[in-house]
Amino acid sequence: MAKRRKVGNLLGLQLLATLVERPMHPYEMATELRGRGKEQDLKIQWGSLYTVVQNLEKHGFIEVAETTREGRRPERTVYQLTQAGREEAADWLREIVGVPEREYPRLKTALSVIGVLPPDEVIDLVERRIAVLERQLAEERADLAKFQATVPRLFLVEVEYSIAIEQAEVDWLRGLLAELTAGTLPGMAAWRHYHETGELDVTAFNDP
Repeated sequence: MAKRRKVGNLLGLQLLATLVERPMHPYEMATELRGRGKEQDLKIQWGSLYTVVQNLEKHGFIEVAETTREGRRPERTVYQLTQAGREEAADWLREIVGVPEREYPRLKTALSVIGVLPPDEVIDLVERRIAVLERQLAEERADLAKFQATVPRLFLVEVEYSIAIEQAEVDWLRGLLAELTAGTLPGMAAWRHYHETGELDVTAFNDP
């Protein structure tokens, strides 16, 4: 079971990892994360970045290194990692990598009630999803091939993981699509009957 952390927003982990390199002010942290495409790895609410920085400081994971000013621009506070922050980042990573935690993808939720839609519409939607995923996979594979020439693999493994997960989804969806289009999915007749007549016979969904 995941620990209850003082700063539980995964953006906090990204910021701690970024500050391992050198002290930075929040705008610089955001620039680094954007430049590395980290919004592809987690959903980042950029407006909350300063709040997360404040929470990390409040709990002693980062501290002020210096305050700088350039010309008439507002002062910028530069933060650095504390020892507690290094330990928190390492512990957090150990937990996430080493302890599986059930996740709840939106698609899984939709599939659990997919019978609300008629079969032919579901077929169309699954085909559409596969097409989008295949375009994404082609782009990600092209980007990976481009970066592999200059970027150490250690810094690309999250892209490999993303590609593997998306490919697995495509493979599974293609199998489902084959059953839907062939009409071999158990309960298909009852599903169609419900959407054609409005009559629901739950027991018939067990029929091949």
